[in-house]
Amino acid sequence: MSVVKKVIEKSEQFFLDKKVQDIVVGVSLIAVQLSDGSLGISYVLRDSLPNGCSIFPYAKEVPGKTVKETAEWILTGKEDLQKAIGGAILCAALEDTGVPDEEKSGTPYGININADDKVGMIGFIPPVADMFMKHAGSLIVFDQGISLRGGGERGCDAKVMPMEKQQEMLPDRDIVVLSGTTTVNGTIDGLLKTCKKAREIIMVGPSTPMCPEGFKGSGITRLAGSFWDRSHKEDIFKTISQAGGIAHVKKYMIKKSANV
Repeated sequence: MSVVKKVIEKSEQFFLDKKVQDIVVGVSLIAVQLSDGSLGISYVLRDSLPNGCSIFPYAKEVPGKTVKETAEWILTGKEDLQKAIGGAILCAALEDTGVPDEEKSGTPYGININADDKVGMIGFIPPVADMFMKHAGSLIVFDQGISLRGGGERGCDAKVMPMEKQQEMLPDRDIVVLSGTTTVNGTIDGLLKTCKKAREIIMVGPSTPMCPEGFKGSGITRLAGSFWDRSHKEDIFKTISQAGGIAHVKKYMIKKSANV
């Protein structure tokens, strides 16, 4: 069974009779609000989307649909936008899991890091890369969007590697950091099979479904995602509608962390 399919199955107890109340699809982010007020956010993987006008008609049809039928889009979506909408809905529904807030620690996510550890990151998140570069011996990054479009500098000295080097370089990494978007673009299962040596595999970012039970046995050791302050829903939605990114809404973020 795929990792995401198991996560969906273990999450269904939190879907109940919830429906999607509102949605906004921006250039960088997607946000949804459920009927219980909870919010969920996912990245827009726009590099893989088809060109054209009015080719995503399902987005406006989301309000009123049940969480069960739309969260499963993360598996069944036609392309990465529909899958990301499903991911955002799944993340919103998991607010009921009661996972704890992230605790401040001297090392990223409270894990043990040795000075000679080799770290691999899938999906470039500059602040996270900076944290690991301060503690580990080396860090390499793989990011499909940067490989296709460039733009990997972004104020961080992490080395962005060609995507074709993944199979060669990931197996010897001691720590692997996966973006939650790997659950959306269908790469998660293959990546986990490649990370043979890693003693820690951490999934990070707002697209991370905070369902520890769903990731048991996958190889992932820690989840580091986020919930959102629902009292600022209007501010979050407006910012995303104006092409805002995580840097613009992070003040409303409630960081969460849980062992698997």
